[in-house]
Amino acid sequence: MKSLENQKNFKFMKAALREAEKALAKDEVPVGAVVVYQDKIIARGHNLRETTQGFHAHAEFIAMMKAAKKLGSWRLEDCDVYVTMEPCPMCAGAMIQSRIRSLYYGTKDTKAGGVDSVTHLLDIPFNHKIEVHSGILEEESQLIVKNFFKKLREK
Repeated sequence: MKSLENQKNFKFMKAALREAEKALAKDEVPVGAVVVYQDKIIARGHNLRETTQGFHAHAEFIAMMKAAKKLGSWRLEDCDVYVTMEPCPMCAGAMIQSRIRSLYYGTKDTKAGGVDSVTHLLDIPFNHKIEVHSGILEEESQLIVKNFFKKLREK
């Protein structure tokens, strides 16, 4: 049973990594996310902060907005978010507010992580608790970001 769960998690995280590659192609920080409902991807997103000049245009925020529109409700309580990098405090807060069931993420964000690294927003006893799973396809998630910033520094 655990193996089946892992296969599902890898499948959804690979979809999030494909979204990160779309961000990379646009010279955005390569972070991607998908929202899963009833074992199906219902929304996808990738970072678009530079493209839109929007502070809120993070991958998971975009994907959650699309999911809410698709479901016709801001309540995403039966949804899971898969994102390649640990959410920032803004996105972690949006997950609490939208009542996301579970968060799955790839690599930690040691500079701005709002879940495990810099702050532990999801550990605060809000009215909604999100189940957190980290380190899913961590190497792949970490590598795409490291390579992006390495190239940026070389410019």
